[in-house]
Amino acid sequence: MNNKHTTINTCYGPIQNHILSKAKNIKLLICDSDGVMSDGMIYHTNNGNIIQRFNVKDGYGIRCLLKFAIEVGIITGNQSQMLKDRCSTLGISYIYQGQSNKIKPFHDILSKLNLSEDQIAYIGDDLIDLPILLKVGLSIAVADAHPMVLPHVDYITKMNGGNGAIREIADLILIAQNKILRDFSGNLDGLC
Repeated sequence: MNNKHTTINTCYGPIQNHILSKAKNIKLLICDSDGVMSDGMIYHTNNGNIIQRFNVKDGYGIRCLLKFAIEVGIITGNQSQMLKDRCSTLGISYIYQGQSNKIKPFHDILSKLNLSEDQIAYIGDDLIDLPILLKVGLSIAVADAHPMVLPHVDYITKMNGGNGAIREIADLILIAQNKILRDFSGNLDGLC
């Protein structure tokens, strides 16, 4: 039987077994920011401030990963004090902003954590993310990612960027590593 097409039912619907096998090895989740951690919208106030929107469900997913010793990093092309503050609040130690070429910070994180590429999951949404998506053990695009990214990833989230996609991936990784339940059966023991 071909393991690649076997599925396991989860709270997110059926997930192919080979995706869960890849997720079982993940030690670090790296995310893009705009369009992944946020919804990709930038709001300008009347006094010239810029505001970004972050999802608390994604934040909870990040905290769950960190609780189970799975590191989280951010590599983004933009600069944002709001993002820096959000990462600080969540306990994210590895944040690289203003990166037009994301490969250098990617290798920097791997070196600091002494990890191999197959131990990394990366969530992206646009063409700038492809060089990393093509290297990692588990490549992920958010549901509303650029269409040219989608054929190159292992998994496409059910949720859009900034709307629970990171939480979905956090749960998927923790399910694969038997750290939380596959589906909620009323037992709170397996929840973070």
